[in-house]
Amino acid sequence: MYQVGHYGTALVAYAPLGTAVALAGHETTAILGALACVALSTLPDCDHRVPLVEHRGPTHSLAFALLVGAGLAGIAAMLVDAGSPLLGVGLVGFAFAVGALSICSHLLADALTPMGIRPLWPLSNRRYTLAVTRAANPLANYALLGVGVGAVLAGAVVVAALG
Repeated sequence: MYQVGHYGTALVAYAPLGTAVALAGHETTAILGALACVALSTLPDCDHRVPLVEHRGPTHSLAFALLVGAGLAGIAAMLVDAGSPLLGVGLVGFAFAVGALSICSHLLADALTPMGIRPLWPLSNRRYTLAVTRAANPLANYALLGVGVGAVLAGAVVVAALG
């Protein structure tokens, strides 16, 4: 998929987590998480600019999702205020979830295309695809964006009604 399709898929994937975090009284954290998830959602495509790294290779795997989640959790751990260990553990876990979820959303969007993905790299080179649409299909990309924005708005309505 293209950039807007990945943004939409990231929003769809993040909406339930963001809604839960906002309902728990951490609205600002939920918004920052959404921004981070969207910002990281196109990170796997850095392989276009890295020599000797095949497109939809290592950066399009669950291993990469775990690596990005661990990296974001590590950054959060360094930023956590030592005065509140429980809050720190929750924030670090949230950061891991946002990082891993953003990459997994990218994998999901690319699995919709005929080229597919190899999510189990380096354990397996088997490709998985649903072959629903081509990555370059503007209608599919903007539809994903629309669904993502709709999911976030639905979460905001739930938070407003219950919060």
